[in-house]
Amino acid sequence: MQTEWIVVIVVAILLIFGPKKIPELMRGLGKGMREFKSALKGEGDNSESETKKGEEDKKKPDEKS
Repeated sequence: MQTEWIVVIVVAILLIFGPKKIPELMRGLGKGMREFKSALKGEGDNSESETKKGEEDKKKPDEKS
């Protein structure tokens, strides 16, 4: 019964999005999964540097005023 439901879901997705849009959706999904996995592993540990950049950006407008 599981195989039947998978086929029904695939057909429904094809009908909703069309065959041209599906590769774009899968590419985006794959990219999101890669980013999520790297964030969990700590490979993309840019959160500290991003927060430092954000703090510097906040300080710069105050200095100019």
